[in-house]
Amino acid sequence: MDWQNKVVLVTGGTGSFGKKFIRLMLDEYHPSKIIVFSRDELKQHEMRTTGDFDHPTIRYFIGDVRDRERLSRAFYGVDIVVHTAALKQVPACEYNPMEAIKTNILGSSNVIEAAIENGVSKVMALSTDKAVNPVNLYGATKLAAEKLMVQSNAYAGGRNTRISCTRYGNVVGSRGSVVPLFLKQRPTGVLTITDDRMTRFWISLEQGARFVIRCIEQMQGGELFVPKIPSMKMIDLAKAMAPEAEIRIIGIRPGEKLHESLISEDEARTTVELDDMFVIQPAGEPLWFGHAWAQKGRALPEGFTYTSANNTEWLDVDGINAIIKPIEAELAAEVKK
Repeated sequence: MDWQNKVVLVTGGTGSFGKKFIRLMLDEYHPSKIIVFSRDELKQHEMRTTGDFDHPTIRYFIGDVRDRERLSRAFYGVDIVVHTAALKQVPACEYNPMEAIKTNILGSSNVIEAAIENGVSKVMALSTDKAVNPVNLYGATKLAAEKLMVQSNAYAGGRNTRISCTRYGNVVGSRGSVVPLFLKQRPTGVLTITDDRMTRFWISLEQGARFVIRCIEQMQGGELFVPKIPSMKMIDLAKAMAPEAEIRIIGIRPGEKLHESLISEDEARTTVELDDMFVIQPAGEPLWFGHAWAQKGRALPEGFTYTSANNTEWLDVDGINAIIKPIEAELAAEVKK
């Protein structure tokens, strides 16, 4: 794919993922224009004035995905949209349910409509393991957003717009993740975890961004792309970050799972396994795309699920340290702000 002739827009572009994705675009792919679409003028100002993102190909566009008219104006002349904007803090979504619905579901619908209206060629939306068998509102809104993205390929009809999703697990060091919390707690000598049995999928920001770029290049429309990534035990993460600290179990929170899933048993029936990822194809016999993957990979066995508990790849304390240590100084500096 020739990125150099593309105009790329990132909703939620001032977030952790957005900045990493844009950094890779600037350093390696060199699109003709990058549009940062977000609602926070302060974050855009800070992003622009760091120097790293004060680049002649970047445009900063104030707007909210809840505002369809603003999206339509922003999408004019855009080739690729990466949809990352979301309310993602589980407690905040539980306490403000309609706000989560307006941003995560209605906002995603607005992205789809604006993309089709403006002839955007590719839309890639980011989802989460919490969308699989959701037990909290955040997961439920992301599941609904996934369904919107997949089914909306039918709306594109004979137009060129294609819409797909990526779905992966916890991102190390992203805003709101447990790593910054442990950095704050470490000086106290006590780290809190909710349950010592808890496991999670694990992916770095750069791995996530590179996966999204690769999926954009390969997408046909209607697929859900799931990377093969390692699992870890939360108690091992605590031991890696603070070996001498006391680990205090505080009890599982409302809306929290012991283990996360990336592919459910029902989804596995339409999923193709490749060497480094899974592709969940559209169910049934829809009149659109995303079914050619069956010739490129392997069908999954009956009863297959992909969870953080039954994963075949695990990070131990040493493996976690290998990932955490290079970024710990950066995270620690952000925690102090």
